[in-house]
Amino acid sequence: MFKDLNPILHSQLRLAVVSILISVREAEFTYLREKTEATAGNLSVQINKLKEAGYIDVEKTFKDNYPQTVCKITPQGVQAFEEYVKDLQAYLNIKK
Repeated sequence: MFKDLNPILHSQLRLAVVSILISVREAEFTYLREKTEATAGNLSVQINKLKEAGYIDVEKTFKDNYPQTVCKITPQGVQAFEEYVKDLQAYLNIKK
């Protein structure tokens, strides 16, 4: 009756990251850390999981001799998010 929810996106922090990236398309690591209020270590681990799933691209560069990490949502990430929302809505639209 119910579809299983995507386990990658069902994590609160990973869902928060993808939700932010859906609206802004790309964001620096520091921006994501501020918005999610996550620790740098935890956020880094979750970003790697999203990258491994193909939901985001991660670009690491240097800006003024400081490391800069930029995360970008991929088309696969957009599709996964839309499917997750659709599946979640199915839980909410149950006829009693």
